[in-house]
Amino acid sequence: MTALRPERESGTAYGQSSGDSYGGAGDQGTSYGQQPYGGPGAHGDWYGGAASAAADQGGGYGADGYGSERYGAQTYGAEAYQEPYAQQQHTRPQHPQHVRQEQPAYIPPPDDETVALRIADTAAAAGSRSAARSAEAADDSPMGGRAARRKAAKRRHGRRGAGRPDAAAAEADQDAPGAPRSRLEARRQARARRPSPATLASRAIGEVFITTGVLMLLFVSYQLWWTNIRAHAQADKEASSLQNDWASGKRNPGSFEPGQGFALLHIPKLDVVVPIAEGISNKQVLDRGMVGHYGEGKLKTAMPNAKTGNFGLAGHRNTHGEPFRYINRLTPGDDIVVETQDKFFVYKMASILPVTSPSNVSVLEPVPPGSGFTEPGRYITLTTCTPEFTSKYRMIVWGKMVEERPRSKGKPDALVS
Repeated sequence: MTALRPERESGTAYGQSSGDSYGGAGDQGTSYGQQPYGGPGAHGDWYGGAASAAADQGGGYGADGYGSERYGAQTYGAEAYQEPYAQQQHTRPQHPQHVRQEQPAYIPPPDDETVALRIADTAAAAGSRSAARSAEAADDSPMGGRAARRKAAKRRHGRRGAGRPDAAAAEADQDAPGAPRSRLEARRQARARRPSPATLASRAIGEVFITTGVLMLLFVSYQLWWTNIRAHAQADKEASSLQNDWASGKRNPGSFEPGQGFALLHIPKLDVVVPIAEGISNKQVLDRGMVGHYGEGKLKTAMPNAKTGNFGLAGHRNTHGEPFRYINRLTPGDDIVVETQDKFFVYKMASILPVTSPSNVSVLEPVPPGSGFTEPGRYITLTTCTPEFTSKYRMIVWGKMVEERPRSKGKPDALVS
């Protein structure tokens, strides 16, 4: 449009030779022709001729909508406009200033009820949005506006997130068994739900095992914990009663009945103070947390006040007070004291026999073999079970008396220090 054009010759109007001028065939020397907007042109009428005749017939711009003669048959190029107008007489002309601009894809506003955070199926949401945009692009009619497209999108897809089935409800519906169609089918389903005999047997065996395990656990707790508590309580009560009798001046005869306490055993290194009772009965003596004196039948041993002999004692190593649990820690020279109503008898640990048979009663003889003693004297023997928590073997500890001290002279050095 802004390029330079050649000068006209002797008054010839632009476009005169081709008939494409604005004035048809103008006179020589007259610029743009002598009949603009009225006279007949080279190949048709220009806003006058045929157009005015069509207007006189009641057509305005022509009954056929802008007319086939509009702007002239050859004006602006007959090949460019005449054929499309002849085929599409009832279509709005695509003039450059009337060409519709491409509308951007419509995105519906966010729903107020779904603005908050939520877990959505992103793939389904993306597919839904893409389908909505495609439908809006396909439905881009000139008569439809934004409101019409929004209503169409709601009719196709509903509100955002609406109409989606609840996943949990769908799973529940899928997992729920169907109702039986007949009584026979109902009976079959009931029989199928019943546990089989093998299942019932396995359950019963499992319950027995669990019950047995619980009972064993309770028994072990009773043996390792409760028996010690009860035995300590009984031993402390017996020791207090014995000391009260001694303090009150009540004298006991030289022989004692089975289960009767008559002395106290002190092992300072092990912090042991336990009553000594007559006999080695579990029920009457040992299980009550006391130490028993071998004083009956073939296992009868001497008393501490005898001039010669072996004073034999037995006690539990585990459970029921376990007074002899740590006698394996004694070493030669450690003190072992027997306290009676009148005197203190002090022994020194001499030797130990870690393991021997329960039937080896020779360890209680007046001069026990294997103890290191070679001649009669005043000895003490402590016996207990070994290994711990079993009674398969016996452990033996021997001691030799080194002091006999009357109570009137006070306690021996072994108990004072």
